[in-house]
Amino acid sequence: MKKLAALAMSTLMCVTMFTACGTPANTVHSIKDLDGKTIGVQLGTTGDIYAKDVKDAKVERFNKGADAVQALKQGKVDAVIIDNEPAKVFVSKNDDIEILDEPFADEEYAIAMKLDNTQLQSDINAALKKLKEDGTLDAIKKNWIEDSNDKSAYTSPENADRSKGKLIMATNAEFPPYEKKDGDKIVGLDCDMMQAVCDELGYELQIDDMQFDSIISAVQSGKADVGVAGMTVTEDRKKNVLFSDSYTTAKQVIIVRKD
Repeated sequence: MKKLAALAMSTLMCVTMFTACGTPANTVHSIKDLDGKTIGVQLGTTGDIYAKDVKDAKVERFNKGADAVQALKQGKVDAVIIDNEPAKVFVSKNDDIEILDEPFADEEYAIAMKLDNTQLQSDINAALKKLKEDGTLDAIKKNWIEDSNDKSAYTSPENADRSKGKLIMATNAEFPPYEKKDGDKIVGLDCDMMQAVCDELGYELQIDDMQFDSIISAVQSGKADVGVAGMTVTEDRKKNVLFSDSYTTAKQVIIVRKD
C-alpha cells in the first residue's frame, strides 16, 4: 500500500509540473512572471529588444516567429514575446497556446529608409496622408486584420504610373498578416500598403525577402529603398534609419502554453 501511495503521489506531482503532452506546465500568467524565465523572440524584433530588459530572463532568439512558437510548444521556452497580429495567427493554428490578456507594450509601425533620403521620406509621408484621408489605408487594414465580411483586397488602379522606376522594399515574410508567403508571392498588409504608396508616387514595387535583422543594413547600404516589416519606431533604430509617419499602431503580447 505504501508503494501504491508513493506512486500515486509521484504521478500527482508529474501532472502538476507537466502538461499532458509531457512539456512543462505554464508558469507565466502575467508580465511579472517573466522574471527569470526563458523567453523566445524573433531575432532583431522589438520583442527581442524588450525581452533583454526583463529581470534575470534568458532570451532565446529565432529567425522566425513560428520557430519561437514551436519552441514554446516543446517546452524549450516559457513564453514568446511578439506582435499581437502574428500572435493571433499562431494561436488560431495551435489550440495548446494562448495570448495573455495583459499587453506587454504598445508601439507604432513605420517605413524605414536611408538617413539622408529626406525627399523619399517627404514623398512617402504625403502618400500615406492621402491614403489615410481617402480611406484606402483603413480598407487595407480591414482586409488583413479585422474579422469582417466587408473585406476587399487592394488592387492597383488601371494604367498606374510607373515612370519613377522600381522601389525596392526589404521585408521578412514570416510575420503574418503583415507579410507572409503565398506560393511564390509575398503578400500581406505591409505589401498592399506599400503597393498603394507606390501607386501614388509612380513607382513599381519590388519586394525582397530577407532575415528581419538584415533589413536595416539593406536600407543603409542602398540594397533596398525602404524597410517594411511591421517595424517599430525606436530611438536606437532612429540612429540608423529615417522613419516615415506611422501607418498603424500595434502592441507586443505574450504567448504561453495553456494551463
